[in-house]
Amino acid sequence: MGTGTGRLAEFVAGLVGPDGRVIGIDPLAGRIEIARLRQGDNLQFATGRAEELSRFDDAQFDAIYLNSVFHWISDKDRALREIRRVLKPGGRLGLNVQDPSRPHQSRLLLRRAIIEAGLAGDRQDSNPVLGSTDEELKSLFAAHGFAGYRSELRALIDIHDDAASLLQWSEASAFGNFLEAFTPHERDLVRRTFARLVEEQRTPEGLKLERYLRFAFAHKAPSHQ
Repeated sequence: MGTGTGRLAEFVAGLVGPDGRVIGIDPLAGRIEIARLRQGDNLQFATGRAEELSRFDDAQFDAIYLNSVFHWISDKDRALREIRRVLKPGGRLGLNVQDPSRPHQSRLLLRRAIIEAGLAGDRQDSNPVLGSTDEELKSLFAAHGFAGYRSELRALIDIHDDAASLLQWSEASAFGNFLEAFTPHERDLVRRTFARLVEEQRTPEGLKLERYLRFAFAHKAPSHQ
């Protein structure tokens, strides 16, 4: 779900082999158009949303995964109901999200840049962490009939050539919401301050920054649970 241009789905299709099947859905038709260039005998793509899976039969899938997608789903309860419906008994759900209790290092630097630029006020967290804590995920999963919940927070290292590439990555990841509460002049000031702070993190390999993702897993519990 939220397959984007299909790179990860293509990798998973290689894992399941010719006897398996992978279907990737995404609400953006432009991404699906690109993803379909990767289609094969065991890999198909279609436009679709996690909240509306009526095209799929009950108990159709062995596993469903969402890679850095769950936080973009507005109606998480409806999505989880649909996911449970289309999973086979014991079928697995896996996802990863940002955890608001552990912001990426780049986000902490961005907050500091906003403060140093003198623009904090009520807008210091104008680009809030969209994600879920361990307790929030555990509660959501349990409420929708998933059992065996487990999760772990993993630290990932990103290396960027310069502050400009890091800013470009941040803007792309925010889907147009990056520093949206600021005027163009203010955004430019924050970017310049952010670039200076980021450069202080430079190592011989480049700008090395940590980011954190919470990975959560569960399976569809029997109806009587």
